[in-house]
Amino acid sequence: MQALTRRNFLSFLEKKPEPTGLWLHVNRTAMACRFEVTLPLRDRAGVAVATRALNLVDELEAQLSVFREGSEICFINREAARRAVATEKSLFDLLLLCAKLYDEADRAFDITVGPLTRCWGFLRRAGRLPAADEIPQARSLVGSDKLRLDRETRSIRFARDGMEINLGSIGKGYALDRVAISMREHVTTALLNAGASSFYALGAGDRNEGWSVGLRDPRNKNRRLAKLRLRDCALSTSGSEEQFFEREGQRYGHIIDPRSGWPAQHVTSVSVVAPSAAISDALATAFYIGGREVAEKYCAVNPEILVIMLERDATRPVVFGSNRGCRIEQI
Repeated sequence: MQALTRRNFLSFLEKKPEPTGLWLHVNRTAMACRFEVTLPLRDRAGVAVATRALNLVDELEAQLSVFREGSEICFINREAARRAVATEKSLFDLLLLCAKLYDEADRAFDITVGPLTRCWGFLRRAGRLPAADEIPQARSLVGSDKLRLDRETRSIRFARDGMEINLGSIGKGYALDRVAISMREHVTTALLNAGASSFYALGAGDRNEGWSVGLRDPRNKNRRLAKLRLRDCALSTSGSEEQFFEREGQRYGHIIDPRSGWPAQHVTSVSVVAPSAAISDALATAFYIGGREVAEKYCAVNPEILVIMLERDATRPVVFGSNRGCRIEQI
């Protein structure tokens, strides 16, 4: 029997096919969740690419978080009622996108909802029922139409003192988009996720069949609501099954309707597939708040948006729109 020399051993390794169905995972904790990149086992070089890409999430959290006093968002919230505040270009582009979505989604997506989230106690994850006068006072400070965005100077100013912006409803998706952009030139396929609510499918998976992602039934964690195959698109889900409180038999979820000042009540969960994770993240919130009417209206004029919505009293989800990168395998 021929001896297995180092040279022959290396040749054996090169010729041995990689097994399928095995994955590499690279993760980082940021933005109050775990960001993770999943790669086929064969793509060991992608680990270094993913690690470098996830470093970007730390930088974005330092820029966007309302819980870091030194962040650019906190600086804006302190200063923008007194003067116009110049912003970094990518942040200003994100603010323009938020303003666009506010208009297109019938004001159901609103990054100025912070005063309402605060008065309901959800900003610190300590839900409470506000006093009668608190909601009208907070609502007077809410509305993205009160943001003054100057394209020439890339600056933002608040129309009223006491306003604030919070990018929590789009930040994780935006971070996934940035990670995907940084990886795309070096990695053929990967599945990126921020917690269990936001995903970005880069490429079509190990077998070119699309990345398989299941949607959990919010009423039964052991049951799957739907199963999707994703390629080069993003998926985000919104629901209030984890953050809520109850008073006198009434359940109050953490997603506040900026138009009424009260927690949204008509939808149990909504998942949105879109070309970008920032858009899917924002629209999942908007459609959870606005329900079927807002989702149908938006999908009618915006291609490549797929919505899977479980309404409050329904037993099966309804589907609006379509996305060429998504195939529904089970629902």
